[in-house]
Amino acid sequence: MLSQSEILQTIKMIEEQNLDIRTVTMGISLYDCARGDMKEACTLIRSKIERMAKNLVRTAKDIEEEYGIPIIHTRVAVTPIAQVAAATGARSYVPFALALQEAADSTGISLIGGFSALVHKGSSESDKVLVDSIPEALSRTGKVCASVNVATTRAGINMDAVKTLGHTIRKAAELSADTSGSACARLVVFANAVEDNPFMAGAFHGAGEPECCVNVGISGPGVVREALKKVRGMKFDDVAEIIKKTAFKITRMGQLVAQEASKRLGVPFGIVDLSLAPTPARGDSIAQIIKEMGLEMCGAHGSTAAIALLNDAVKKGGIMASSHVGGLSGAFLPVSEDSEMAKCAASGELTLAKLEAMSCVCSVGLDMIAIPGDTPAATISAIIADEAAIGVMNNKTTAVRIIPVPGKKAGDWVCFGGLMGEGPVMAVSGLDCSAFIERGGRIPAPLQSQKN
Repeated sequence: MLSQSEILQTIKMIEEQNLDIRTVTMGISLYDCARGDMKEACTLIRSKIERMAKNLVRTAKDIEEEYGIPIIHTRVAVTPIAQVAAATGARSYVPFALALQEAADSTGISLIGGFSALVHKGSSESDKVLVDSIPEALSRTGKVCASVNVATTRAGINMDAVKTLGHTIRKAAELSADTSGSACARLVVFANAVEDNPFMAGAFHGAGEPECCVNVGISGPGVVREALKKVRGMKFDDVAEIIKKTAFKITRMGQLVAQEASKRLGVPFGIVDLSLAPTPARGDSIAQIIKEMGLEMCGAHGSTAAIALLNDAVKKGGIMASSHVGGLSGAFLPVSEDSEMAKCAASGELTLAKLEAMSCVCSVGLDMIAIPGDTPAATISAIIADEAAIGVMNNKTTAVRIIPVPGKKAGDWVCFGGLMGEGPVMAVSGLDCSAFIERGGRIPAPLQSQKN
């Protein structure tokens, strides 16, 4: 039972410190929708999503109203479409994306993830069709999210897929040039992708997941920042301790919402993802947490150590508050979605190189980063390869969500709107890496992959 003190503390977190449930995400298996006829398969997919998720939005609103806990998004994640669509033999999977969009519109959810392929050890013909379909699929929809897993610690890095995705990202940006290449904001390239991630754009419903389940993603950078004010000038032991205690409180709220949503929807409770996902809202910032720890701004020397402490303490505190912690869990560093992070990047102190170093110890990787529109596809592929290597060698999830903004150069400012926020176009190295990317093949798995 929650004590009166805990209840009052939670109310203050909600009202003054931007605490919320970022998403209630329903995972839905589509394996039983696979058919040889594409039209029939698309009809079955739309029908199943509409049937399973018809009460998702209403249920989230009811919980929000009854408990006074803001629930920002309701989302759906489905089986990777490359696996469901393979039987059709089609040369384009855009109709599947349109079916997902129609289902999202009819159920009222915010986003739908799972236009995805898992190619870490090689690409099937269906995987290749899906990747080829991504630019048109994302440019013709507004709620469909795509992801491709190109590497795992057990398999190494599929450099053929990495090479292709550099061109895929460029094309997606070009097809959505009227919105500053924003289609790329709904595409994530992963290493070691997890099957139960409730956060977009990388969510999909993995093969080991049940027929249907509910996963909840929480937030709360503002709450952590406020808590750190109590330990100004104190030792890092005290900093870690107060972050742990704060993460515990935040996660308990997520557990409550997850259990209620599971009960009311009649589907299993999957996991609570206790990631600290920032927003463009003032004060809801990872960069401000780093500043509160004593650094002038995010990007200063010491930032990687600060993020390491934050990520570890969040996990330690959260895992005691819920019986099922999963997803990514830790701290996200999306540049445009964090207004203070964007300012740090605009100052020139927070660079791609520093973000890459910080991704070694945070939840994901290079996230929501705008780069010049004329960045070569090979350079984008090389950025992906670097981030995948960090994930593979450290046995952690890493990802790249990068946006080459058509017509923009380094130093320009770009606005994506809503939760995607705004930020500077960041400089990339002008050095040529095309010969490296053209090699293709597979970078072998590291020695630490041999754990049997």
